[in-house]
Amino acid sequence: QVQLIESGGGLVQAGGSLRLSCAASGPTLSSYAMGWFRQAPGKEREFVAQISWSGGIIKYAASVKGRFTISRDNAKNTVYLQMISLNPEDTAVYYCAAAPGITSRGYEYDYWGQGTQVTVSS
Repeated sequence: QVQLIESGGGLVQAGGSLRLSCAASGPTLSSYAMGWFRQAPGKEREFVAQISWSGGIIKYAASVKGRFTISRDNAKNTVYLQMISLNPEDTAVYYCAAAPGITSRGYEYDYWGQGTQVTVSS
């Protein structure tokens, strides 16, 4: 059983930056593809970014491409999401998740963290 714990969320002004972390306990993350998703109030959960187990395949949602960077450190069992040029539309609860293969479909992820709130003020 993989347990995921996100951290690094908070309140930031528009144009600011945050770095989210997702630490795993239990089995190593090295065999899992990892993803970041977000859910804003009153909206559906949406895909943000994904990274393969090796880090060799990375994909982003169009809305964050060029501003967000996903990375992973398998030795530390941790995945990161560096976010720059944040805007109020990025306000959401951000979740990391683990899947057996690379995918942007949330239902294909087996494990989820509890989420971390990111609030961007204008």
